[in-house]
This record gives sequence, C-alpha cells and structure tokens, in this order.
Amino acid sequence: MGKLYLVPTPIGNLEDMTFRAVKVLQEADLILAEDTRTSGKLLKHFEITTQMHSHHMHNEHKTVEGLVDRIKNGQTLALISDAGTPAISDPGFLLTRACVEAGLEVDCLPGATAFVPALVNSGLPNDKFVFEGFLPVKKGRQTRFLLLAEEERTMIFYESPHKLVKTLKNMVEFFGEDRSISVSREISKLHEETVRGTAAEVLKHFEAKAPKGEIVIIVGGKPKS
Repeated sequence: MGKLYLVPTPIGNLEDMTFRAVKVLQEADLILAEDTRTSGKLLKHFEITTQMHSHHMHNEHKTVEGLVDRIKNGQTLALISDAGTPAISDPGFLLTRACVEAGLEVDCLPGATAFVPALVNSGLPNDKFVFEGFLPVKKGRQTRFLLLAEEERTMIFYESPHKLVKTLKNMVEFFGEDRSISVSREISKLHEETVRGTAAEVLKHFEAKAPKGEIVIIVGGKPKS
C-alpha cells in the first residue's frame, strides 16, 4: 500500500516551509496541486522535480477514485494547496475521506495555517473558538449571521479584500458596533497588518483604506450576561 501526505505550504514567507515538507515532496511519486502554476514556483524554489498533477475543487470529484487506486497500488501521493494546509477552506477533504474509508494511510504534516497566527495575534480569547471559514455570499448569509450573533466563543472567518467592508458592515449590524474584532491580512508577508478595535472602528479603518491580500477576521464571542 502507498500513502497520502497532506503537506502545508507557506502562506507568505517561503522560510516557513519545513524541512520535512520539502523531503516529502521530493520523495513522493506524485504531487497533487490546487494550481500547478502557483505551486510550480514553490517547487522550483526548493528544487523539487516531482511530477505534478492538478487537483482542485472543479475536478476533485472526478479524480478521487483514480487517486485512491494509485495509492492502493503502492504510490505515495502528496497533496498541496496554493497556500496553507490542504482541506482548510481548500481542496483535500474528499480525497482524505476516500482514503480513510478505503483503509489507506493518511499523514497530515504540521505547518502553516492562516487562522492560527491571526487568532493568537488578535488578543481575543483563544481557549475556545469556532472556525467559520468563508461566509455564504448570498443564500443563507443573513441566517448564518443571526445564528452567529448568539455564539459565545471567538469566531474565525476568511474573507476576500473586495468583500471585507461589506462583511464588516454585516458584523456591525448583527453583532453590534462595540463587538471586538481583529483583522489580519498578508500574514507573514512584507505588508503584514493587524487592525484591532470595535466593529465600528475596524470598519471605519477599512472604509478609508482599501484592503489588499488574504484576510482573516477574528470576532469576539457574544458577551455573557
């Protein structure tokens, strides 16, 4: 039997790549990449010449069965996303589940995940938290906000820069303008920034200064009465 490795890749600074991650990618029979163009730059930097196949949200349903067969036949596959840990708001869950159901070995390496440094850096409680990822764009969005308005644990969201202001306005509306929020962007990159304050203060900041880059929003839970 072969094996599936889930390999985290840097979310910004390439020096965050681990020695073990490089070794696994060098020794794998095949690398599955969310975007071969993006991952190609990473592999070139670390002089990794392993063959690479595209594996993303638009084709993973069709390719999972064939990939499981490869592992059954003794191949070692390594799955990477564009940045961070596979399956965290990125492809990876379907293949992992299929391998587990087939009794195949799966090994997820520790490594970069954007929400962990954003959470720890926020100054908000992190003993208990809930990861929400990306909010619904239209259908179910209001329902989700109404439900989360009652959440007492710290909440974690991913957001794109062009939707950040809209999402912050929603948070002011549903959570209240005094709810504590921390927004981290471009984590581990040259222009890394964390903005902390009330929902109203953070909204005002990004209304005046258009955000760029990958964004993580940390929201304090509903205060206990």
